[in-house]
Amino acid sequence: MGTKDILLGKIRSGEHLSTGNQLSLALRLGTPAIIAQLSSVVMQYIDSAMVGHLDSSSAAAISLVSTCLWLLGGLCFVCCNGFSVQVAHLVGANDFASARKVVRQALTFALIWSVALSLIGLAVAQRLPYWLGGSPEIADMASGYFRICCLFLPLMQLDYMAATLLQCSGNMKIPSILNVIMCVLDVIFNYIFIYMMDMGVEGAALGSGLAEAVTAAAMLYFLVFRSRDLRIVGEKGSFVPSGKILRKAADIGLPMCLQSIIMRGAYIAGTVIVAPLGTIAIAANGFAITAESFCYMPGYGISDATTTLVGQSLGAGRKSRGRI
Repeated sequence: MGTKDILLGKIRSGEHLSTGNQLSLALRLGTPAIIAQLSSVVMQYIDSAMVGHLDSSSAAAISLVSTCLWLLGGLCFVCCNGFSVQVAHLVGANDFASARKVVRQALTFALIWSVALSLIGLAVAQRLPYWLGGSPEIADMASGYFRICCLFLPLMQLDYMAATLLQCSGNMKIPSILNVIMCVLDVIFNYIFIYMMDMGVEGAALGSGLAEAVTAAAMLYFLVFRSRDLRIVGEKGSFVPSGKILRKAADIGLPMCLQSIIMRGAYIAGTVIVAPLGTIAIAANGFAITAESFCYMPGYGISDATTTLVGQSLGAGRKSRGRI
């Protein structure tokens, strides 16, 4: 058992943690979480950079619809938070049977939620570039990219859900490693589909989707089969979401959902303003937003670590420690 597991065990058992122990635990949880969050931005940059070598129109096609994909991704992410906070509380209380019950229902709801979002995305994919102010020159490429990304949305949702559930149990290492591997796979797959198979923008979407699919499978494997606290393989239990767990998830997730819609909606509005300026302006705006994301992703990583620490402290009945 590593130092991190020992310190988390002390939280769950109500033992005293010195200031040094608390800082050490925050650092051990926060660093992998930051790496995991940064990898999501790197994926966006990889797609834009690799198709940018083709021409500015290809880069602009991705940039035009990327803000809408961020909105869908944000809605997938907030879905995870409603369940991960509950799991953190239950793990902190050493109630692992109930935690695994939430895990089963979280995976079911995540699949239902993401399929619904995927269908909405597919329904609007053809007209979306025009609604955003894109020109016919890039509209077809943008639609194709958005459509393929929407097809892979359920896999991205399951990846997010498995990662956040592992993180809230204290396992930050596996999600960060797998997300770094996903970036490497994205480069490999993109090279194959964009350049070797000459699929252009759609090749970038397919490459990213396949990288996400491999990562989702690995993340689910570690959650379902390997997690010491949360593995559900071999155990009986219902995967049908219960009203009680869904209500708690809604109480936690709905305010975050509204926040995500407002924040990402502002980026979409920015795209609508920039789009009439032409393909180069659209591409430049997309690269600028991606570069900006590197600045605040570490904050999201610290937020993930804080959710684990505070959630488990509250679950263990240590409210005073959750405030530190």
